[in-house]
Amino acid sequence: MNIIRVNENISSEKAYLYKSPIGKIFLCADNSNKYLTNLDFNASKKFIKKIIKDEIDIPNIIKKTKKELDEYFIGKRKTFTIDLALYGTDFQYLVWMETSKIPFGEVLTYSDIAKKVSNRAGSIARAVGLSEGKNPISIIIPCHRVVGKNSKLTGYGGGIEKKEYLLKHEGFDIANLKIINK
Repeated sequence: MNIIRVNENISSEKAYLYKSPIGKIFLCADNSNKYLTNLDFNASKKFIKKIIKDEIDIPNIIKKTKKELDEYFIGKRKTFTIDLALYGTDFQYLVWMETSKIPFGEVLTYSDIAKKVSNRAGSIARAVGLSEGKNPISIIIPCHRVVGKNSKLTGYGGGIEKKEYLLKHEGFDIANLKIINK
């Protein structure tokens, strides 16, 4: 997986629909169709003019993303190889890069990520949480693998039930965890 940082937000007018076991997912690519720029559960958050539902003339990056998501959801894929283009602040980019390193079936806390991206103490874990909430490519940059203090399941952009599903899918035992922000 190649992850690049872009200096301006790449807004796509088209989103490609992917139907997953946890609902509709909208995929966007950059203008060159080399990089995935968004994987989102809520197309309404983006300024998308057209949602593509058919399989005709879709870019290779979108085909590859759909194939890898299919493999992930049936349990045949634990890592993704999709090339990504991210737009965000320096801090957000650092958070997303650390998040992308969390292995399948493991979790880190917001504090764990904060320690990896900053030597500052204090409320930096909260800033990590805010950055995770703006992650443009969920699942592939696995923000669902980031949990709160004492392994509490906290908010997820797609909804806490999707976070639960993804963690269970990856074999994480969430039975003893407290779920908040439901």
